[in-house]
Amino acid sequence: MTDVLRCAGLRKRFGDVQAVDDVGFTIAAGETYGLLGPNGAGKTTTISMVCGLLEPDAGDIAVAGQPMSPRARAAKAHVGYVPQDLAIYPDLSARENLTFFARLHGVPGRELSRRVDAVLELIGLEQRARDRTSDYSGGMKRRLNIGIGLLHEPTLLVLDEPTVGVDPQSRNAILESVATLRDEGMGVLYTTHYMEEAERLCDRIGIIDAGRLQAEGTRRELVGMIGEADRLRLVASGDLVAAAAVLDRSSYVSSTHVDDDGLDVVLAGAGQHLPAVLAEVATTGVSVTAVSVIEPDLESVFLHLTGRGLRD
Repeated sequence: MTDVLRCAGLRKRFGDVQAVDDVGFTIAAGETYGLLGPNGAGKTTTISMVCGLLEPDAGDIAVAGQPMSPRARAAKAHVGYVPQDLAIYPDLSARENLTFFARLHGVPGRELSRRVDAVLELIGLEQRARDRTSDYSGGMKRRLNIGIGLLHEPTLLVLDEPTVGVDPQSRNAILESVATLRDEGMGVLYTTHYMEEAERLCDRIGIIDAGRLQAEGTRRELVGMIGEADRLRLVASGDLVAAAAVLDRSSYVSSTHVDDDGLDVVLAGAGQHLPAVLAEVATTGVSVTAVSVIEPDLESVFLHLTGRGLRD
């Protein structure tokens, strides 16, 4: 895959505060990269530099091979930036908003109508295209906000908290739209306060805190960095203590915990070892009625690396 974004060694200071300190990452065509961090971590400053809204003190940024800076018109033409704050005119309809912004982007007249129609279809607002946006729900406004960023068919789409304050239906529509864009080859830089969105959408994730990129990788790679094992929950009855003792002697089991309803087994590769676990438990006469595998998640990685939750 071709990189649509490359940035390296980014630094930005505001007075005594080092907001961004040696941050670098790449995004390939058809890849969604999640930038996760608590408030004040440096996400917004990093995004502002990537989009050419802010001059870095040091470092290099290239979008679609074009050097990015506040003066780089060629590079900016490849970026679709969707800010967290809504950037729409409430007295205009969705179609009128899209038409206005398409003209600002320099979309030629013969292409304008086609692109507006295509965006309306993608964001699911065809049936409400002629209604004033002041009558829209919060989720519909968010979807239109994203649509505006897509009018000029950018190479890189930058989404800053695109689902804040929206209803579940609109949120799901937004996530499906982002997945469609990724599948069509667009690079996406995505920030969110919702860990489940990152789990669902992002091919790779960078965790930023105190201005530095603390870790980067796929979900599995990040989880592997802190050595978290899977947890196997067995709802069972019988001599659970005896079953736990048998499992504790197994080389692939890290620990067991017995409670009134069954036992928890901590081990690496629960899916791989599940048949052996059930077979060993059966030798003690224990009856298992339900099994669930609980894999370590990004939330545990985030807490480990930053010492706080994503929304803190």
